[in-house]
Order: sequence, then structure tokens, then C-alpha cells
Amino acid sequence: MLEVIPLAIPDVLEIKPRKFGDDRGFFSETYNAQRFAEAGLSMPFVQDNQSFSAARLTLRGLHYQTPPFAQDKLVRVLKGAILDVAVDIRHGSPTFGAWVALHVSAKAFNQILVPKGFAHGFLTLEPDTEVFYKVSAPYSGEHDRGIRWDDPQIGIDWPLDGGTPVLSDKDAVAPTLEETPVIFTHQA
Repeated sequence: MLEVIPLAIPDVLEIKPRKFGDDRGFFSETYNAQRFAEAGLSMPFVQDNQSFSAARLTLRGLHYQTPPFAQDKLVRVLKGAILDVAVDIRHGSPTFGAWVALHVSAKAFNQILVPKGFAHGFLTLEPDTEVFYKVSAPYSGEHDRGIRWDDPQIGIDWPLDGGTPVLSDKDAVAPTLEETPVIFTHQA
């Protein structure tokens, strides 16, 4: 059985797969297309991605891809912990520009499902964090976009504890939400 929990923006979901353990360790189906479809989640995942961040406070995002390469993302942590953030960038949505966050960790054994129409990013909360995620469209550099991680209009409360995030050059100069053209529209 799969536990599906809507977050404050209900299109973004926490997924808790069942875990079976004994003195040897554990077993879990972290993704099963049939079980996801039975839960009303039928996206055709086509690519798996894995990232490793050596440093605590590595910030990746906020990323999205434009159609026809827009991506649903199913994110889990293999080692360590992250604060995973999704920002609604669907014009006309009642939550446009709002963000929702979830602590995702190897210990909690949870996942987050970020649908198309959301910018996605995460901050590592522990050193040596490994993140694994499935996407519903392949990577396309031509369709790859970003929004500034510290956009004041969005106002994400990143738990930096006075530190400075480790950013890629691309993420450091991403445009604000206001500078981003209309790409996604909310479908009521």
C-alpha cells in the first residue's frame, strides 16, 4: 500500500512507500507503476537522475523545463537529508508564486512528487547527501529554465542558519519569477 499525503499546495504530494524490515535489513517498492495508478498518479517516468552533494547547504534550483519537455518529478533521498521546495509557476493558479517545502530524508524514507508547472529545488541539510529522482520527460538543455532561489517575491524560508548556500553559476544568476515569461497556465 502506498500512502499519499497532499501538502499545503495539494498538487504537490508526499509519498510514503511501505517498508518491510527484519534483522537482515529492509525491502521496499519505492516505485510501482500499478500502485501509483491505483492512487491516481499515472505519469510515464522515462529517466532516473541521481545527484551527490558533498557539502551541507548545497542548493540546487529552482529548476523546471518548458513544454514539450516539462517534467513531473518523484524525489527521494538515498543518503542524508534535504529541504525540498516546489514553487507554483502556473499563471492563473490560486497558489501562483506560492511555495511548499518538505523535509525528505533517508531516515524518514519519504518522497515528494512535484508536478509539471512547478519550479523545483532543494537544499542539503547534511553533508554527503545523495538524491535520486524520476522524471516524466528527458532532460533537454534547450528547454531547461530556472528561477532565482532567493527571489524576494517568492520568499522561500531556506534554513541556512546564517550560512551561505553552495550554488552553481547558473543558479546564482537565474531570473526572478517576475522576469519569467508565462509558460504554464493553471487548468481548473
